[in-house]
Amino acid sequence: MRRNRFPAGWNEARVRRVLEHYEGQTEDEGVAEDEAAFQLRGQTVMVVPNRLVPEITRLIERRRLGRQSGSEGPNKALPATARRARRG
Repeated sequence: MRRNRFPAGWNEARVRRVLEHYEGQTEDEGVAEDEAAFQLRGQTVMVVPNRLVPEITRLIERRRLGRQSGSEGPNKALPATARRARRG
């Protein structure tokens, strides 16, 4: 039998919890969760060609990792006051 491989930080227990969450939702709860995602500040939802998804995912991951290591500069999209507040 072939063993499942999970992305970093994921395991079978986590996958089962996610499945239980979504399979246990009513349709109204699912719609409410989707609508709330569109209201998040600092994020954008857009339609992109399927062929670009892997490249976009890699870009997001590179930026996420860069920010964790401190090699990424300040987020220019934030107003200067927000950048100062973030620094503490």
